[in-house]
Amino acid sequence: MRIALLADIHGNLEALGACLAHARDQGAEAHAFLGDLVGYGADPGAVLDLVAEHAAKGAAVVRGNHDEAVFGMTGDLSSSATKAVLWTRERLSAPQLAFLRELPLTVRRGEALYVHASADAPADWIYVTDPVRAERSLRAADGAGYVFSGHVHEPALYFSAPGQKTRAFRPVPGVAIPLPPRLRWLAIAGSVGQPRDGNTAACYALFDSARATLAFHRVVYDWATAAAKVRAAGLPESLAHRLERGQ
Repeated sequence: MRIALLADIHGNLEALGACLAHARDQGAEAHAFLGDLVGYGADPGAVLDLVAEHAAKGAAVVRGNHDEAVFGMTGDLSSSATKAVLWTRERLSAPQLAFLRELPLTVRRGEALYVHASADAPADWIYVTDPVRAERSLRAADGAGYVFSGHVHEPALYFSAPGQKTRAFRPVPGVAIPLPPRLRWLAIAGSVGQPRDGNTAACYALFDSARATLAFHRVVYDWATAAAKVRAAGLPESLAHRLERGQ
């Protein structure tokens, strides 16, 4: 089965639509949404409705720190992120809030564990940015051979062999990477709605569970419209700049 892995959408409807269309063209048969559905972007309600539609069809969906912050936990967020969360909170309907509130921190399906941040303490929102943190997440993954997460906003891949230290592998967009099940793998899907690696293109990953391969994809989308919506909504100017610069 080909599973589209979509993380850190952040209320960016244009980016989400482009990634979903690209995944469909790539033969995606299922979807997993890896948290931070809202925050920063100007279309939180529309994004939640679209994700809820996929959830009703069986998609895995987990909670991110910006999703949780909608319900009052904003202490660790920057000032611009806090402003966006407060703005978002006032614009979600009761059904949208209920969907967001009920999201789990992790979802386990077969050999895959889905989590927004690190599996070793999912509610602490730890950034997995190096092999040491990746190893901690893998060890806490309840035996799962694959851990798929977001939170970092840049695509990354780590692997671990029995008796060896966890190592990083630099993925190349569009190239399918073999993930042999004799190793353990942790992949960070990158950000759909707010990439921060200097590339304005949206990012998602496609996992082929039958072939045990993973491909990271960059998708050009209408970031100019997404940025214009941020400005029109009165959200912080820095959030529009980030979409325009991919940073």
